Amino acid sequence: MSISKNETKLSLRVHPNASKNGIKDFTDEILGINVAAPPAKGKANKELIAYLSKLLGTPKSNINIIKGHTSRNKVVVIDDLNQEEVMKRLLPQATML
Repeated sequence: MSISKNETKLSLRVHPNASKNGIKDFTDEILGINVAAPPAKGKANKELIAYLSKLLGTPKSNINIIKGHTSRNKVVVIDDLNQEEVMKRLLPQATML
């Protein structure tokens, strides 16, 4: 689902109010992510971006939610990382659960 060479589009299923942040699973090209923040007033979205930024080693400004701001199903675009690099950084986290 890559947009360009240095930009990746990623489909997510976000689970807010989790006990801690973590990657839950990766099925049907949708990444399941637990977020500790509640889904009120954009807190879960902010926590999601901060968590992805930490995992990917990229600034928060490089991660944008382009679809699903008020839904558990979201699409984010990650600038300056191709799809191969994003998957290489995220998928090992899923096996640590």
